[in-house]
Amino acid sequence: MPVFRLSRETLDFPDPSLADADGLLAVGGDLSPHRLLRAYALGIFPWYPEGSPILWWSPDPRCVLPPEELHVPRSLKRTLRQGRFSFSLDAAFGDVVVNCASAHEKGGTWLVPEMIAAYARLHRLGLAHSAEAWHEGELAGGVYGLALGRIFFGESMFFRRPDASKAALVYLIRQLAGAGFVLVDCQQETANLLRFGARGIPREVFLGRLRGALSPAAPRGSWRKGIPRREEGSCGE
Repeated sequence: MPVFRLSRETLDFPDPSLADADGLLAVGGDLSPHRLLRAYALGIFPWYPEGSPILWWSPDPRCVLPPEELHVPRSLKRTLRQGRFSFSLDAAFGDVVVNCASAHEKGGTWLVPEMIAAYARLHRLGLAHSAEAWHEGELAGGVYGLALGRIFFGESMFFRRPDASKAALVYLIRQLAGAGFVLVDCQQETANLLRFGARGIPREVFLGRLRGALSPAAPRGSWRKGIPRREEGSCGE
């Protein structure tokens, strides 16, 4: 399959079904909010190392986790019952993203400075969000991603204390379930995500579920006071 080169003058993306066997679809373009929102709405996301042009992906299969299918491992249930952590939403978005980048530096992070800045812009627009786990007033772990419609696109997570990122993930997914979200996009399968009930589905199936989950529109704004619930047929902002 060819890899398509994007123009800065248009937000058009090729059909995700044209991605190569690894999921690589296109190269180039930019990380403007409009382009990123267009990409995610089409099931496409950026992922590239420092020094590389922007690479756009749509893997097949796609790893997803319906919130109602969340499985909490027994050991983590015990940790949560013990109350080791307190939790918040959008209280430390920038710190979560920077820590996610630092956590992956040794293996070569994809969270290059341009990506960090791009997600910060989406956060200021009320579209990118984080969940934090705290221990004795210190940030112990967290996860962040992008919300569109009733789908949350998970991007990365980090921990400073054992189980902190997993606890933050469980907290986030439970909050998403309560707010009417129907899908968490995990992008690619990992053993850790599979333990929480995530599974791979064909890209075609994912894209169909994505289209259904994009309406109604997600209200923009901070989640510090909780995630606004979206009912079927509501307009959003």
